[in-house]
Amino acid sequence: MATIKNSYQGQLRTAATHLRSGNEIITDAPVDNQGKGEAFSPTDLVAGALSACMMTIMGIKAQQYDFDLDGLESEVTKLMADKPRKISEIIINFTWPNCPASDEQRAIIKRAAMTCPVALSLHPDVKQTVTFDF
Repeated sequence: MATIKNSYQGQLRTAATHLRSGNEIITDAPVDNQGKGEAFSPTDLVAGALSACMMTIMGIKAQQYDFDLDGLESEVTKLMADKPRKISEIIINFTWPNCPASDEQRAIIKRAAMTCPVALSLHPDVKQTVTFDF
């Protein structure tokens, strides 16, 4: 269980504090939605959380099979829809130059990524486009 304290800072900015660790995340509304765009927007965090969750689950599987994911990176693109304004698609491209994993290990972590809790929690209308370049 995680507990987060959120507080409104004014001017469409929030601060979220992870109570166990004390870590803080600031959000701003994006410039295309009346904000300053000086920090992650809440929907940016959703897109980033999907990638981070996938990497975490891939890391768990890699540990189980005695290899690590050093060098694995992702680039995340979030697309928004209007009326209603919502996330329409999250595009994630994983890259892993000089990947040391075998073909079998690669297949295992790719499958694992698609079953992360964030991926399974997103509404089915949010398209998840994921590519693996390794």
